[in-house]
Amino acid sequence: MNQNSRIKNDTAIGIVFSSFFALGIIMISLAQSSTDLYHILFGNVLAVRSSDMWMTFGIGALVILLVGLFYKELLVSSFDPTMAESYGLKVRTLHYFLMTLLTLVTVASLQTVGIILVVAMLITPAATAYLLTNRLSIMLFLAAGFGAVSAIIGLYFSYIYNLASGASIVLAATALFIIVFLFSPKQGLIFGRRSVKQ
Repeated sequence: MNQNSRIKNDTAIGIVFSSFFALGIIMISLAQSSTDLYHILFGNVLAVRSSDMWMTFGIGALVILLVGLFYKELLVSSFDPTMAESYGLKVRTLHYFLMTLLTLVTVASLQTVGIILVVAMLITPAATAYLLTNRLSIMLFLAAGFGAVSAIIGLYFSYIYNLASGASIVLAATALFIIVFLFSPKQGLIFGRRSVKQ
């Protein structure tokens, strides 16, 4: 949609996400599956089976391996498609490759945080890392670290206060984002303004 029309990227994401989300709900209701719709929507990390854990581990390892192998190509094609094309890279193929990896990660995360909250877990740790560094290589490790810390903190509060696990993890990620948003040394709302005034 974005490449073949005047529709902006965020609008296209909203249309595709909501329409396929609605289609998925209809398909589940028509199939009369025994799958609990609540767990698909919001996840249940405490009900994850060992087979789901191994699938998540396998998909995670595959995605990390492929990103490591094609890191330079993905970097150039994502941030400067014109330069990537001048180097002879197939930008559209790399774009769909990246979207495939993103889809794999989304499917692997469904059981833990659910489809609604997986979007927040894909965006929030990355946005938090983006406020701390301009280098993509460092940003990748920081985002993974923030995601892991959010999962640990969220599960802890979920266990202690008997809360929904997926929502607790996302709220922990959001809390980390707010802390970094306020106190980041270069781009923080508080420290960033102080450095500009000085």
